[in-house]
Amino acid sequence: MSAKTIVYPLFVAILLTTISCRQDINVPKPKAYLKLDYPTAEYQYTDTKLPFLFDKNILSSLEVIKKNNIIEGVNLVYKPMNASIYISYKFVDYNLDNLIKSSLSITQQHAKIAHSVSEKEFTNNISRVYGKIFDLSGPVASQIQFYATDSINHFLSGALYFNTRPNYDSIYPATRYIQNDIIRLMESIEWKK
Repeated sequence: MSAKTIVYPLFVAILLTTISCRQDINVPKPKAYLKLDYPTAEYQYTDTKLPFLFDKNILSSLEVIKKNNIIEGVNLVYKPMNASIYISYKFVDYNLDNLIKSSLSITQQHAKIAHSVSEKEFTNNISRVYGKIFDLSGPVASQIQFYATDSINHFLSGALYFNTRPNYDSIYPATRYIQNDIIRLMESIEWKK
């Protein structure tokens, strides 16, 4: 018997013993959170081809919504967030109460599913813009809804929608980012004469 014949099996036995007796050490992993970095909002004054102007985030693109060649509203599309703000416009023809009730009924439908609803009144006497912003939390299709009017001629309503199944925790950062854009939109509305 040669030395090679004895050493080789002995080496394999020691190697197997070393590997099989090794204990796995569990190292705790650090807590990690989803990091969503959105660019600092930059706004530009935008003409909607409707009787109002406003500031929009340059991150969003404007799409005109037509029905029978009549412009009924606009979409502000946020491609990086897979979201859009739908804004419809109506001329007030002695029906302001009905327009507000209609807008509120849509919000109330979403409120039935929401965990909570908060509302913020908006008033700008100089620009004659009056309205409300509704913040809905939970598994609702639209987390933010709003309306604005001059109380005489113009009425617009809007809603934020994500093109995904509503998972409130996942879309929360994007919702807060876009909420600031909606507030800026409300603050900057100017009615055309």
